[in-house]
Amino acid sequence: MFVVGLTGGIASGKSTVSLLLEEKGAVIIDADKIARQIMEPGKPAWKKVVNHFGNEILNENNDIDRKKLADIVFSDKEQLKQLNNFTHPEIIKEIKAQLEYYKRQQRKVIVIDAALLIEVGLHKIVDEVWVVAASEKIQLERLLIRDKNLSVKQAMDRIKSQMPQNEKLKYAHRVIDNSGSIENTKIQVDEIWRELTKQW
Repeated sequence: MFVVGLTGGIASGKSTVSLLLEEKGAVIIDADKIARQIMEPGKPAWKKVVNHFGNEILNENNDIDRKKLADIVFSDKEQLKQLNNFTHPEIIKEIKAQLEYYKRQQRKVIVIDAALLIEVGLHKIVDEVWVVAASEKIQLERLLIRDKNLSVKQAMDRIKSQMPQNEKLKYAHRVIDNSGSIENTKIQVDEIWRELTKQW
């Protein structure tokens, strides 16, 4: 059994790599999905977030409007810190619970897909850290294509709110360069997977 911590900056293409690994048979523990689940109406993290940020971040279904919340936290480091204090403990707890579950099932490769893998210390519980890399220019281009409502400043705020890529790379056992085509990324993932299967 092998546990991978997959990380990378916003719009670096981490989700693409995650999908490619899933196609090869890896189990994916997706921190972003977990973050959405713990923020469902009535859950402890949801209550803390709404108490702090107010009802104006809610839509008509009482769901947290992620864009409204993002606009607040990505332009104010203190507010982002508060949000992380409310959500990170719950996310980490669920990731660790899922990891134990899949370990008991003796799954061969488990991937923890988390943008903040290193920042929250989850890199300490994996066998290898894999960083999906792309230049800031490419991240910005992709982010503006992905979310057409973002201004350049808002997009840059999101990029700058994360650990710089060169810091992430210091923790990397493997780097997947996703600044080119999807075919190029796929070749790299295939090669890494071949190396892993040799070890078995």
